[in-house]
Amino acid sequence: MDSRDAAADPGAIHGPGAPARESGPLPTPRSRRRYWIVVTALSLLAVGFGFGILAWDNPMPIGSTGFWRVAELRTTTVVVMVVVALCQALATVSFQTVANNRIVTPSIMGFEALYVAVQTSAIYFLGAAGLMALTGLPQFILQVALMVGLSVALYGWLLSGRYANIQVMLLIGIVIGGGLGSISTFMQRLLTPSDFDILTARLFGSMANAEVSYLPVAIPLCVVAGVMLVLSAKRLNVVSLGKDITHNLGLDHRREVMRTLFFVSILMAVSTALVGPMTFLGFLVATLAYQFADSYDHRYIFPVSALLGFVVLSGAYFIMKHVFYAQGVVSIIIEVIGGSVFLFVILRKGRL
Repeated sequence: MDSRDAAADPGAIHGPGAPARESGPLPTPRSRRRYWIVVTALSLLAVGFGFGILAWDNPMPIGSTGFWRVAELRTTTVVVMVVVALCQALATVSFQTVANNRIVTPSIMGFEALYVAVQTSAIYFLGAAGLMALTGLPQFILQVALMVGLSVALYGWLLSGRYANIQVMLLIGIVIGGGLGSISTFMQRLLTPSDFDILTARLFGSMANAEVSYLPVAIPLCVVAGVMLVLSAKRLNVVSLGKDITHNLGLDHRREVMRTLFFVSILMAVSTALVGPMTFLGFLVATLAYQFADSYDHRYIFPVSALLGFVVLSGAYFIMKHVFYAQGVVSIIIEVIGGSVFLFVILRKGRL
């Protein structure tokens, strides 16, 4: 088998990303059957939660003109959930692949710390009116451009030269995120109670933070970056085997990593600027996707992670709104229930 054949079928060799017990992505009929059962179940849950958000507490009879008018007003929330789920799922899985580590997330690079710093600085220097000024489309584009620009500059600096090292990049990202977090905390302590209350509402991941005017920009960015990552699934399979094996199979490891990180930065910037910090969502979704898909092949992991992302988001939103009447703040229940589910899966299977 030459290098091109091996690169097209990374399951033919074994490495850190390919368990030795398997000779292909889904080697047995039982694995394939289990995978499609998982995909079908997640699809049904996604449709159920999506329809529940549109129809629950709808005062008009189902199927009537009034029903669809009310449902249309709620469609924006569902669309935002789809965008955020795709962004978080694809970005986290891809980032863990290039980092060769399943316990890190793109949040480690300081995206959410930068978002918090921008929001805190606005209300600290300009007051509550300044924070309200950061809700329009130009400000959304500015935040996305700022996050992507800083992350690309960081990648280009730390992954170039003879001593390029992705572990050093992760460490620098942690330091930058911690520094931005400390500055934000200092400014928050100097705010008045009323300004602090207004800011706190923006710092929770919430569907209420998104506006319809953001979607014409957010959706194309999400689709383009997501499609490029999906089309790179086979190359990501090779990258997951490690730097040396990637070079031996004829791929430029640094180029693939830089390319992947660029699209990851776009997805994370869009998600964070759209709804706010969702720190645990990507980590939870990616971890469960590995468990449910039971495959190292990104062609199978990506669909499961995207479906899981929407199920988790829509389920959390439905419960928070209709059970606890929390007006769409989903990050709280994702942190609590998602963390419990994650620990249960890890303890039951005994491995990541």
